[in-house]
Amino acid sequence: MQAQAFEGGCFCGTVRYRFTGTPRARSLCHCRSCRRAAGAPSVAWVVLNSTDFEFSHGAPTTFRSSPDVLRTFCGRCGTSLTYQRESQPASIDITTASLDAPDEFPPEREIWLSHKLTWERANETLRQYPESSKAAAIP
Repeated sequence: MQAQAFEGGCFCGTVRYRFTGTPRARSLCHCRSCRRAAGAPSVAWVVLNSTDFEFSHGAPTTFRSSPDVLRTFCGRCGTSLTYQRESQPASIDITTASLDAPDEFPPEREIWLSHKLTWERANETLRQYPESSKAAAIP
């Protein structure tokens, strides 16, 4: 039996990706870095094993947002696509909103609430972390 594949991509369709397997985590991030990179009050992420992910069409532009972090986005329309720590190559995060079916991957935790904008409401039904959820032992 073949694993189900999920697809997504940028707004203009220049860059497409796909993944199989089960996500390691689903988070809604409020950190300043994610907010600034996406131009949004928070960013939802699906965390995957990097071996389960591939760009299937086009090539994204890569941006080093901090010494250990590479982010990708579409160089044509600007859609934020991925986040990856070079020190953790087995894991890659994809922006949930860039998925073709984002409703299938709702967040299960909110992270970096210490950076949350005062006018954005936290979702009290999710597990909450003032900073990273590393204490939650994401595999």
